[in-house]
Amino acid sequence: MGKRSIRENKNIYFESREEAGLTRAQASELIGTISESRLEKMETGKTAIYPEDVVDMAAAYKKPELCNYYCTHECRIGQESVPEVKAASLSEIVLGMLSALNSLDRQKDRLIDITADGEITEDELPDFVRIQEQLDQIDLTVESLKLWMASTIAEGKIDKKVLKEATDKYRTKK
Repeated sequence: MGKRSIRENKNIYFESREEAGLTRAQASELIGTISESRLEKMETGKTAIYPEDVVDMAAAYKKPELCNYYCTHECRIGQESVPEVKAASLSEIVLGMLSALNSLDRQKDRLIDITADGEITEDELPDFVRIQEQLDQIDLTVESLKLWMASTIAEGKIDKKVLKEATDKYRTKK
């Protein structure tokens, strides 16, 4: 393992490489699509980072959350449409999901009333906004669960092949 940089204000890609215990040369070799000099420029903000670079770094560093970071911080489309997901434990994710689902369950009759006529009137708008916030919370917990799963696979705690077999078996039963 190489020496850690004493540079301050490291970007997330720089920090992720160091957390993986890789020098730039090792990372470049492991990634296979990014030269050592280009990696240095990306880590120091001297050149643009492209989505395919992030996907490759995320795989090499076993850090799938880099993709969400890129989408929510560096991509104009993602900044508008992708929720920022923070790493959480499985129990935190499940409890957050259940809480959001319970809240939405209590509001489902109101959602039916609001949307039944195909219009949302001014007096219905505050309730609709609250319901939409609950739906956003459910979306966020689903994305958190996906990130948790990707991280768990990257860490080798779940075998990707076994997961795919289980998924395929489940889908054929449906």
